[in-house]
Amino acid sequence: MISAGDCVAMLLAGGEGRRLGILTRNMAKPAVPFGGKYRIVDFTMSNCKNSGIQRVGVLTQYKPQALNAHIGVGSPWGLDRGKGRVTILPPYACTEGIKWYKGTADAVYQNLCFIDYHNSRNVLVVSGDHIYKMDYSKMLQYHLDKQADVTIAAIEVPWAEAGRFGILDTDSDGKVVEFEEKPQKPRNNLASMGIYIFDREIMKEYLEMDQQNKLSSHDFGKNVLPQMHQAGCRVFAYLFRGYWKDVGTLESYWEASMDLLNGQTGLDFHDPNWPIYTVAAEQPPEEPLPASGLINCSLVNETCEIRGRVEHSVLFPGVQVGRNSVVRESIIMEEAIIGEDVFLERAIVKAKATVQNKNFPVGPDEEVMFVQRSSTSTKFCPA
Repeated sequence: MISAGDCVAMLLAGGEGRRLGILTRNMAKPAVPFGGKYRIVDFTMSNCKNSGIQRVGVLTQYKPQALNAHIGVGSPWGLDRGKGRVTILPPYACTEGIKWYKGTADAVYQNLCFIDYHNSRNVLVVSGDHIYKMDYSKMLQYHLDKQADVTIAAIEVPWAEAGRFGILDTDSDGKVVEFEEKPQKPRNNLASMGIYIFDREIMKEYLEMDQQNKLSSHDFGKNVLPQMHQAGCRVFAYLFRGYWKDVGTLESYWEASMDLLNGQTGLDFHDPNWPIYTVAAEQPPEEPLPASGLINCSLVNETCEIRGRVEHSVLFPGVQVGRNSVVRESIIMEEAIIGEDVFLERAIVKAKATVQNKNFPVGPDEEVMFVQRSSTSTKFCPA
């Protein structure tokens, strides 16, 4: 386990998440509920806690109220005592007004004073809108062993999806020899996860250079990292072997939720060695249940009232399902009410929504959205 002084984390949590429709109408993407009783940001925050990283700056921007209230001073993650500290870092006011973050690199640049205050040799930059478990201390050790200027976490993705990511070409030692940003014809399928560990002083140097470039979009993946590589910096890829999901669309959010039901993701909420902490009571949702009666292979939380059938679904606390209704392969948010004689399949129902009959409105701006199953469809646990 690394010591608190080895690394400070900068958690990027300002994402607007337009492709998540109603889920992000009133909150930033990292604050969206996930997995029955968690929020998306809980996974990255818990990774920091479990990895021994105790100093975390959370960079917020888009509709941050729900996220700020959820994180607070970091109590659920034990980051409010001892050497632990969580600091919310919104765009700041200056003589010219609010200076909004222009990109991921600009967000970190605007908070260099926070990084310098903690005086850590290394800076971990992570996103708050991915679902995964990862020990950052192992990545940091790899970074130090390679004497890298920056290390990029990477994962092998299906070839059919490689064009959606920044692709890394590496040599036999793991050193990055070429970047491909969302290539039409990728040379390999090693994708950047948007997780970086920088040598602090070198990062500051290249962030300063990026600020001077008026043509830059001030993004780590598009601008800063390729510039470091072109300048001859030691850029390495750290291969991650495990479950990781970017839940930036309704489809990927639904798929990640369904993945929880197959028991093969490694996202074990009951693992005492790597718990996922949250503001709610630290009890995981119920285990996926075998076929019996009204509930089949689903995560059903406390205070739910089930009078219909629930199959392969995730239900948040307080959900009601009426008589003769069927909820299948769906996500029902907190305190939503599904009336009688309603059939829902591959649906996402917003919190506190009421679905009373078969003729309810659907769509990106409605209380119910349906998801088409993709070619990489999830495997479900057996009925």
